[in-house]
Amino acid sequence: MRIDKYFKLSRIIKRRTEAKKACDSQSVFINDRIAKAGDSIKPQDRIRINFRNKILVIEVLEIPSGNVSISRSSELYRVIREEIIPFD
Repeated sequence: MRIDKYFKLSRIIKRRTEAKKACDSQSVFINDRIAKAGDSIKPQDRIRINFRNKILVIEVLEIPSGNVSISRSSELYRVIREEIIPFD
C-alpha cells in the first residue's frame, strides 16, 4: 500500500494531500530512508514523521485491505517514540 494512503486510513495524517506534502518536504522516512508518497510499505516497517512540533516513530502492524473504522485505525500501527519539540 502507498504510504500516503496508509497515513489517511490509519488517521496519522487526515488527508492524503497533506500526507503527500509531508513526503515531498522530506519529512517522512521509511526504515531510515526518505520516503516518497508512492512508496510501498509492509508490516514491520518503521516510519518516522517529522511534524512541525513533534517527531513520531511508528511500526506498521497491519496493512488494511479496505476502509477502516475510526475505532480500529489505531490498531494498524504501534507508536515506538513520540518526541515533542519545544518552540524557542
